[in-house]
Amino acid sequence: MTLLNGTARSTARLAGAALRALLALTALCGVLYPLAVTGIAQAAFPHQANGSEVRADGRTVGSALIGQTYTLDRKDKDGNPLPDPKYFQPRPSAAGANTVNTQYTILVSGGSNLAADSTVLSGEIKDRRAQIAAFNGVAPGAVPPDAVTASGSGVDPDISPAYAALQVTRVARANGLPRAEVARLVEDHTEGRALGFLGEPRVNVLELNIALHQLEK
Repeated sequence: MTLLNGTARSTARLAGAALRALLALTALCGVLYPLAVTGIAQAAFPHQANGSEVRADGRTVGSALIGQTYTLDRKDKDGNPLPDPKYFQPRPSAAGANTVNTQYTILVSGGSNLAADSTVLSGEIKDRRAQIAAFNGVAPGAVPPDAVTASGSGVDPDISPAYAALQVTRVARANGLPRAEVARLVEDHTEGRALGFLGEPRVNVLELNIALHQLEK
């Protein structure tokens, strides 16, 4: 009987210690630590902590880190939204896409996982090149690589300066703007390599289209 009582007391002590540890770790890791990290982030990096929001005309129109599409209300014969010629278009996305058209599905992120020697991939690239060339009124050989290949994330917000420059004539014509002014917008929104040597020069499509909208006013 004494042995059983000792075992019960030992079990109760262990259970009490486990419960106290659970409550302490819950308070520390589940409440205090998240509050501290959130407070520091909001104080030191509020823009990044809130999703790198981009605002225009007094409202949030997107994130500088996430690409989006600019389409018409009409659809093509396959049921895909048609790109709006008045705006600069992003690179293609393989995230949630089942066509060669640009499809940005924010709930899904990722690439197509197609190999470089995939006949499916080469066919998609060929179709994309033909569509982009026709849409912008240029020769297929003038279309840069990032205009026909999706990024690894599928939601890349940037395009190359070459792809932005390719779209200048079409955007200027569709908006009734001088080509030189639209080309200047691209130059003004072209960012160089990080630290001067990391990555490639890039243009944020959302920020460029916001500047374009302001130019129209």
